[in-house]
Amino acid sequence: MIVLYSYWLSSCSWRIRFALCLKGIPYEYKAVDLVKGEQFSPEFEKLNPLHCVPVLADDHVVVSDSYAIFLYLEEKYTQKPLLPVDPQIRALNLQIASMINSSIQPYHMISALKDMEKMFGAETKQWAQYKIDKGFLALEKLLKDVAGKYATGEHIYMADVFLAPQIMQAVNRFDIDMSKYPTLRRLSETYKGLAEFHASSPQSQPDACITNNNL
Repeated sequence: MIVLYSYWLSSCSWRIRFALCLKGIPYEYKAVDLVKGEQFSPEFEKLNPLHCVPVLADDHVVVSDSYAIFLYLEEKYTQKPLLPVDPQIRALNLQIASMINSSIQPYHMISALKDMEKMFGAETKQWAQYKIDKGFLALEKLLKDVAGKYATGEHIYMADVFLAPQIMQAVNRFDIDMSKYPTLRRLSETYKGLAEFHASSPQSQPDACITNNNL
């Protein structure tokens, strides 16, 4: 069985939990407490020397980084595909996921914000809000004329898997005003109606600590 090393509040981990639920793939959940520093243990370092979640273990195959994990799952487990066949729509999904993975989420990682505060004494929340707003503005412009029920049409795909956790994190952790992004706000309401969204959400995970909601 697949083993997913995850932290309940990690939006990167949430992407993979969401994808696994949408594809109907059973998995074992192994919690890695980032607050306690369990990602720096010798055992976890063997899985991912970057000390980040998620990490997916599938028999002898170990993959880290949510983008790589998603593509691995999509290629090996072909049921309920989350990438379209059409090359243009497929490329758009890859583009959106890459924007979130490389140009938005890294700027509000817990470790990154702590490092900034330690090194520069900076106000990190405002920095994170600025980077999220910049990314969301680009996503809104990209999707406003192509979105249907979901980000790239009438079927749920990779773009949605990456968007859903990002929007929730932006609202819940960084107080982003989604009224500025009507397309993204509408999509987030659609995601909230999915059982797979709720099953993969932070509050539904075995390591959830509801009182610790500021990370």
